Amino acid sequence: MEQARQVFRQLLDHATVADLRRASDGTRWTNEQLLFHMLFGYLIVRALLVLAHVFGRLPGPASAGFARLLDACRTPFHLINYAGSCAGARIIPSTRMAARFDRVIAVLQCRLDREPEAALRRGMQYPASWDPFFTGYLTLYDLYRYPARHFGYHRRQLTLPDPD
Repeated sequence: MEQARQVFRQLLDHATVADLRRASDGTRWTNEQLLFHMLFGYLIVRALLVLAHVFGRLPGPASAGFARLLDACRTPFHLINYAGSCAGARIIPSTRMAARFDRVIAVLQCRLDREPEAALRRGMQYPASWDPFFTGYLTLYDLYRYPARHFGYHRRQLTLPDPD
């Protein structure tokens, strides 16, 4: 998480307005919109952790049914995911993204430090059609790793100058 936080901050520190407005590679988003989407990957984990804590204590069929319901909604999800990042970059512009990223990382690190080992092994079913990193069943441990994997995937799609 700390490495992603540092990279995110470096990307924003070195990007010009023109860089941020340029199209990303392989998405319909601009670099700024894709950076918001990468931030959102961390923000959404907070909600996913709550779901995993609840469903992780319920019988397996409960989360499997919930995952099937979400899977059935994949078309509107993908539209909302795209449009949400377009709107999100306007609501939280690049000038405020780094501070927001810092805060969400701090919250997730604090939560992870407080998680009992047994809780990290519990999990639930997730809709595999929503994201390539949703592999069906995810433990809390997997959920804490998810945003870094998501971040790394999208990092390669940015067309920003390499800050190194």
